[in-house]
Amino acid sequence: MNLKIVFEDEHLLVCCKPAGVPVQSARMGVKDCESILKNYLYEKNPEKGVPYLGLIHRLDQPVEGLLVFAKSAEAAAVLNRDLQEGRMKKYYLAVRRNVDNFVKNSCKTGKDGGKLGRNVEKPVDNWSEKVDFLRKNGKENRSEIVREGTAGAKKAVLRYRILKALEGLELAEIQLLTGRHHQIRVQMAGMGTPLAGDRKYGGKEADVDSVDKSFPALCAYRLEFIHPKTQKPMVFRTEPENPAFAPFFPFSELPD
Repeated sequence: MNLKIVFEDEHLLVCCKPAGVPVQSARMGVKDCESILKNYLYEKNPEKGVPYLGLIHRLDQPVEGLLVFAKSAEAAAVLNRDLQEGRMKKYYLAVRRNVDNFVKNSCKTGKDGGKLGRNVEKPVDNWSEKVDFLRKNGKENRSEIVREGTAGAKKAVLRYRILKALEGLELAEIQLLTGRHHQIRVQMAGMGTPLAGDRKYGGKEADVDSVDKSFPALCAYRLEFIHPKTQKPMVFRTEPENPAFAPFFPFSELPD
């Protein structure tokens, strides 16, 4: 099994997804997190038949990091409610390019063009909060920043702070407040700081020498929620495996 299980009890399961593995897949023969974990649970207790596994949230296929699954319908209902009401906290680490000649909002302003309207950035405590309006382009499997009020646009909000800067690169911690398609990748590129390795939104400007360009440098590294049965606060952390993060570590230096 190519998924690392970091916690499991009778109510839920937390795993770390490698970059490149889909959370779900409708394609025959494609190994995804859901099928891998269902097979794992079935092999543990085949006498119970097909196991229940509730998907609570997702990560894009190129993104590595933590996921929580429910092992009962009751646990799934509680976790989904907490997610929708903002009690589940998701934090990411990203390496982004600080590219002087990368045009802001080059990840597309939308076919209608023009100014982006009320897309704003403001300070919140020691974080910067970024608000954009994103529209998904299903045919091209990408999203674009558009003006507020554009048909199909959804509000996208995240907070970020820079933990460390090197020449041309920055390590950012990101708290995702909404879950839009490719949200972090689009919003980072829209600020003129595409993620390292993210050719979809950053083009050649996203390239980093001697780093695997197969996946963007993005990891869901911290997950916080309340246990659906015990009500105990649960906090999980993982270290990114993408080599783009290597210059910024050791991991122990990151803030709690």
